[in-house]
Amino acid sequence: MTCPICRKETDRKYKPFCSRRCADVDLGRWLTGSYAIPVTEEEVQDDTLEDDGEENSTGPH
Repeated sequence: MTCPICRKETDRKYKPFCSRRCADVDLGRWLTGSYAIPVTEEEVQDDTLEDDGEENSTGPH
C-alpha cells in the first residue's frame, strides 16, 4: 500500500500514511476544507425543496 499524500510505502505505525508528516498534511487538508464531497445543482435544489416542505407542513395553514 502507498501513502495517499506522497506515494511512498506506508509505515505500519502511521498507516495508511508513510510518516507523521503526511498524516498531519492530510489532517490539515480536512481542517481547511480542501477535501469536499461534490454536489450537483440538482441535489442542492432537492434539499431546498425538502426543507421548504417540512417547514410548510409544520407551520400554520
